[in-house]
Amino acid sequence: MTDKHLISVLIADDDPGMRLILRKKIQATDGFYVAGEAITGDEAMALFDKLSPQVVFLDVDMPGKTGIECARLIQDQNPACVLIFATGHEEYMSEAFEVYAFDYLVKPFKLDRLEQTLQRIADRLNRAPEKALPSPIPTETRSFAGRLMLKHKDGVTFINLEDILLVQREDRATVIYTVNDGRYVLSESLSETEERLDLEIFFRCHKSYIINLRRIRNITPYGRWTYVVQLDGTTHDALITHEKYEELEKRFS
Repeated sequence: MTDKHLISVLIADDDPGMRLILRKKIQATDGFYVAGEAITGDEAMALFDKLSPQVVFLDVDMPGKTGIECARLIQDQNPACVLIFATGHEEYMSEAFEVYAFDYLVKPFKLDRLEQTLQRIADRLNRAPEKALPSPIPTETRSFAGRLMLKHKDGVTFINLEDILLVQREDRATVIYTVNDGRYVLSESLSETEERLDLEIFFRCHKSYIINLRRIRNITPYGRWTYVVQLDGTTHDALITHEKYEELEKRFS
């Protein structure tokens, strides 16, 4: 049985030699284990759904779905998943960072470069675990007078807009996190939810995240062109792109 405190990794690459290199290095690194390996993009997504790994190593060019296509699907299910591209195609680097890759390793890469990446991943993921909380599943959302009304099968829930800390895509749904550990799962898209929020307070920092500007604690580097936003009142982080970071700087200047 695998230690639940270890960081789970999925490797997706049609090159058996590269899978071997990645597997040996990951297994030799404290705190990590290889949960599964895939040869095609379709197999990678099937294993992702089954295993829910915290980290995915992706080749760009694979049979079936490409690594970029897989990354987009993974982002919609779990934007917190750490995506690493390990590929011989340097020309896809900009596309990889458009899907918020944590790192991009160009084959052949040195093992110490991979080791540095794994250490950065460990630093990122080894924090206090987030709470998994039960929540209603609203079927309709409305806003009025600074409040959000969530209609669901068990009745109606009202949320003060100022109490919303973060809105994000998660498991193909939209999830609102509020003060006092509130968590609400919506059936609507992130864009539909954004339309009901006060854009003087809320900021779409990433295709998978909306944050409360009044709750930002700090922003730190994540990947080459991406940053992590930490918010007061929650252990859930958000990602912000470089372009959105520059836009945020202008708003606060």
